[in-house]
Amino acid sequence: MPDTRTPRGLILTPGAGASRDHHTLVAVERRLAELDPPLPTERVDFPYRTAGKRMPDRAPVAVAHVRTAAERFAAKLGTTTDALLLGGRSYGGRMCSMAVTEGLPAAGLVLLSYPLHPPGKPDRLRVEHFPQIDVPVLFVSGHRDPFGSPDELAEHTAAIPGPVTTVLLPGAHDVRGKDDDVAAAVADWVRTL
Repeated sequence: MPDTRTPRGLILTPGAGASRDHHTLVAVERRLAELDPPLPTERVDFPYRTAGKRMPDRAPVAVAHVRTAAERFAAKLGTTTDALLLGGRSYGGRMCSMAVTEGLPAAGLVLLSYPLHPPGKPDRLRVEHFPQIDVPVLFVSGHRDPFGSPDELAEHTAAIPGPVTTVLLPGAHDVRGKDDDVAAAVADWVRTL
């Protein structure tokens, strides 16, 4: 059974090819620091990035890294991972969602520009684990995202048994120029938990 207490922190991970210092992740962290009380946020790079490699880690490595980062951050906050929100942009959010379905307890998921499928390849879906997501989930996506249209997002998130909130913003996968809107959407959702 998922934990329903107020989240104590948020792990944020970047998309493939980006770092923990991606402008959207920084904007979300800043906005959550302004909440009353503030929500501590830890922006985390994946191992391939810290090793200076360009190719993202395969899922088993990335998921294990999410688990380790969440356990470390929870211990730092004096709690357990079931009190943390997990998420990130694109690849990073996907790895966090997979970590939860592979048994990592969490308070919820923050999925920014979730990659339902590669651009132009709607038959190569990345949603097989959705029916096992039993925590609250926030999806924030651009209305012209080539990784998944609003209709595709609605269709596939219907398989998630946990509560789902979807926020659509103008833009494509990067939701360029909308960092404040993304951050506001996350902060507004966190206030409902």
